[in-house]
Amino acid sequence: MFSSELTNLITDWFKEKFMVVYRADAMEIHKKISDSKNNAVYIETTTNEVAKIFGINSNDLGYVVQKDRNEAKLCSIFRDKQKAIPAELFESYGTVRFINMFPLIMKALVSGAILVLDEFDANIHPMALMNIINLFHDDDINRNHAQLIFNTHNPIFLNSSLFRRDEIKFVERDDDTHLSTNYSLSDFKTSGAKGVRKVEDYMKHYFLGRYGAVKDIDFYPIFEKILNGS
Repeated sequence: MFSSELTNLITDWFKEKFMVVYRADAMEIHKKISDSKNNAVYIETTTNEVAKIFGINSNDLGYVVQKDRNEAKLCSIFRDKQKAIPAELFESYGTVRFINMFPLIMKALVSGAILVLDEFDANIHPMALMNIINLFHDDDINRNHAQLIFNTHNPIFLNSSLFRRDEIKFVERDDDTHLSTNYSLSDFKTSGAKGVRKVEDYMKHYFLGRYGAVKDIDFYPIFEKILNGS
């Protein structure tokens, strides 16, 4: 038996403070606006400022309420020509994806939530991603101790200036059993021939195979067969 106060505390945390986004590369935010008017344009100051920093091509980014619906669609706004074009038709895929993801980043940092993102870095410039990571590491910004957890295939994040050794995890799959093993960079000792020191080049040593979880991929035999007609 548990008290209702305790169970509500746990369930509320999962509802409000734990956000998991599967297939973040295909994520799309649907904005709902109360008391909206058809074809009305709504521009959020914060979203628009973020878009300009990221480098949008249009004058603004805003939401246009679709006919007979209170759901708004993200659009590129051209004030001089008074046109609104669906953002996915005009802006780059990376820009649209970033703008769809940023509200979750804001919510996590403001509320102190845990944000788990699959394919966090897909189609987004590494400098923007590194800035977001630094926001989570900045105690003046991340006052409520929010956490960001993501998977990636990009070795650029194997950087001691971005993450501690215990924050970097590897997943290695056994080719025979197809079972995966998860381990941390901090599981390696800091001294000895196979030691991992805090100041070493993690990305370089990863490609040298010192940490495992790297697979030799070679497509040459396939194309040699095709070109030789076999």
